[in-house]
Amino acid sequence: MYTFIKLGGSVITDKRGEEAADLPVIRQLAAELAAARQLRPEVRVLLGHGSGSFGHVAATRYGVHRGRAAGVEPFGLAMTASAALRLNRIVVDALLDAGLPAMAFQPSATLWAEGGQIASWATGHVEHALEEGLLPVIHGDVAFDHQQGTAIISTELLLAHLALNSNIAPNRIILVGEDAVYTADPHRDPAATRIPVISADNLATVLHGASGSHGVDVTGGMRSKLELMWRLVTACPGLEVQLIGPTPGNLAAAVSGTPLASGTIIRAYAPR
Repeated sequence: MYTFIKLGGSVITDKRGEEAADLPVIRQLAAELAAARQLRPEVRVLLGHGSGSFGHVAATRYGVHRGRAAGVEPFGLAMTASAALRLNRIVVDALLDAGLPAMAFQPSATLWAEGGQIASWATGHVEHALEEGLLPVIHGDVAFDHQQGTAIISTELLLAHLALNSNIAPNRIILVGEDAVYTADPHRDPAATRIPVISADNLATVLHGASGSHGVDVTGGMRSKLELMWRLVTACPGLEVQLIGPTPGNLAAAVSGTPLASGTIIRAYAPR
């Protein structure tokens, strides 16, 4: 039983700042994951995290996501990769401090892109680490791109690739970010209401109301993430995606399989 978790960049950093890690939240989430793994040791977890105000700010500054069109210099690519790695080190250290066997895997070291999408990724070491009981940690990263020179590969794209093209296909993906998906932007519309389940019946309406990110984000914001997750659940029978906020207790409950009264579930099938 595999569970993929993504810690959103807007959760673990202040995306309106620059390299502003939210250490209390990172430590809280690490502690919750450690507690959940004690309750459910049979659940094997792969963790991914966004780059937030680390990688996104650098990528925007140097135009890495636009590749040759932005005339990206080697220094800009290196600076963006370095920023993403700095946040990754913070996250991995917090997981280790919580007693978790976390091990970082830098995607750009073994990944090629094509037009901003993953063309190939040697994931054997990630798969082996998971089988050995380790907690692999990946992150949104820069990439060499055959078509456009350079690209940014989001954590969601990495998780989707693993779900579709590896031997560790998950039965659940937990995205820790916004508290839920709403009928409108809750930051701007107080009348917005939570959408508990996204299915084929309401998908078009949900996508129409989805807004972009509230900080610097070169990977497309909420709508693109929902579209990708929908394609994933339709391609992987039995897969369920759960969107939750970082409220204390949420992650531990989600990993443990405890139903939540908040959040949003994306499913393309009728629950058993």
